[in-house]
Amino acid sequence: MRGTLAKSWTTAFDGWPEGLRGWFSRDRDDDGADDGPRLPHGERRLLALMALGFCLIVGWWWFDRGPEVKVVPVTIGNAAQIVYATGIVEPVNWAKVTALSRKRIVDICKCEGEAVQKGDVVVRLDDDEEQAVLQELQSRLQRLNEEAARFDGLVKRNTGTRVALDDKLTEVRQQEARVAMQKDRISDLALKSPLDGIVMRRTGEIGEIAGIGEADTLLWIGEAKPLKIIAEVNEDDILKVAAGQSVLLRHEGSSAPLPATVERITPKGDPETKTFRVHLSLPDDTPLKVGMSVEANIVVSEAKNVLIVPAEAIVDGHVLKVAGGKVTEVAIVAGIRGTDRVEVRGDLQAGDFIITPPVHGLGTGDRVRPIRGDTMVGGQAAR
Repeated sequence: MRGTLAKSWTTAFDGWPEGLRGWFSRDRDDDGADDGPRLPHGERRLLALMALGFCLIVGWWWFDRGPEVKVVPVTIGNAAQIVYATGIVEPVNWAKVTALSRKRIVDICKCEGEAVQKGDVVVRLDDDEEQAVLQELQSRLQRLNEEAARFDGLVKRNTGTRVALDDKLTEVRQQEARVAMQKDRISDLALKSPLDGIVMRRTGEIGEIAGIGEADTLLWIGEAKPLKIIAEVNEDDILKVAAGQSVLLRHEGSSAPLPATVERITPKGDPETKTFRVHLSLPDDTPLKVGMSVEANIVVSEAKNVLIVPAEAIVDGHVLKVAGGKVTEVAIVAGIRGTDRVEVRGDLQAGDFIITPPVHGLGTGDRVRPIRGDTMVGGQAAR
């Protein structure tokens, strides 16, 4: 067997240069000693060279693959540019019931959720002091009326002057005005519903002192439908917003976006908060309740069935496309920009893979190992 193998090696080296053929064909080690039953010296050297060549090929293949990069596919979808805002749900028609003077509450309706009519008394404040003043004014008026009647009798009997009667009648009219004013004060202590609607919330209780500030509202009365949202939009974005634009609302209690529409924009902004007030109308079937806070995405522009890429994949108007493990730098024109996606136009197709985020230093012709999640895409590992 050994002789046959040695003969085959000798035949394989026919035609090689003498020195090289001798290097492979010696059957003994350099010291001339016979090592017993093992491969001839030349065969061992050939195997060593083959192993070295294999290692070089593997090393070249490994290093030529390039760095690993994350890629995502170019997709077709709808691109929308939005303006973010936050707001509160309110009735379109509603009012607050607040006291005009600080008085103790003697009666307040327990009518949350119930319908009331315009003019119904919903809160009564303590008016004992005002009633006492009214009685005093009415007594004074009665006495002035009696004096005026006496002066009138004197004038008729030609024992009194017309000037004295006119002065007394003037005092009567002045006193009547005081009585009327006092009655109005008492009437103001009986708080009435300003409109037909539903009592949406009550905060006051009998025995408490009613305040006169904005935070001292006793009752909220309004119509159940329609509803609207008062949203605050940053002054940097307000020029993009216009009446009629569609709005997508997000609330923690709803799993899907809810629709709304921009109704109007308040002409004057708030210089302290640097925001403008935008009124959003809601459909009658909205599940939102009065007082809920929502996040509003106002769609200021939209494009459908366009190429979409991640915003972070674009650098200086280019994206890095990967095909067959090689990089190609592709120029693009960016269109509508969303929060994290951008509409693009250029030499791209749906399904092309692009590097995101871009790796510094990569350019056209560079080799890479594209990875999408835990799965290779492109090259021999594409799926």
